[in-house]
Amino acid sequence: MNQMNQIIVEGNVVRDSLVKQTPRGTKVCVVPIATNHFYKNASGELQKDVAYLDVEAWGQNFSETIVRNATKGKALRVVGRLKQDRWKSQDGKSNSKVYILAEHIDFQFPKSNGNSQTNEKNQAENAATGLRSESTALSFDTEEYVDGDEAVF
Repeated sequence: MNQMNQIIVEGNVVRDSLVKQTPRGTKVCVVPIATNHFYKNASGELQKDVAYLDVEAWGQNFSETIVRNATKGKALRVVGRLKQDRWKSQDGKSNSKVYILAEHIDFQFPKSNGNSQTNEKNQAENAATGLRSESTALSFDTEEYVDGDEAVF
């Protein structure tokens, strides 16, 4: 029985997504996103904590749609699972990387007035109230993902 491994993350695309191909010919799209967490410190000042995450999306249709829609600065919501790759470097050092394997992505198009400080304040207020922007959804075709198929980056 599989244990629960699901994550939902909303963030902004850090840079344009990139599509690679595995040796077997499967397309993989990598989208780096940044998520913002707003909170008040002990003196009541609004603070922002940023986390940077990589999202992988497998399959030709999924990858091509993401490349068209997930450009730098765009907001998205990703539903997927956490995946960890482990490897040893040439010098024998153990390495690992955790990323999100996307199963569903909503492309959000929030209204923008061009003022990034106002937009961040609105994001913080929306997060507190649960408001969401209109979005377009895209789901992952699990038939195209083969566990163990390694992307060449």
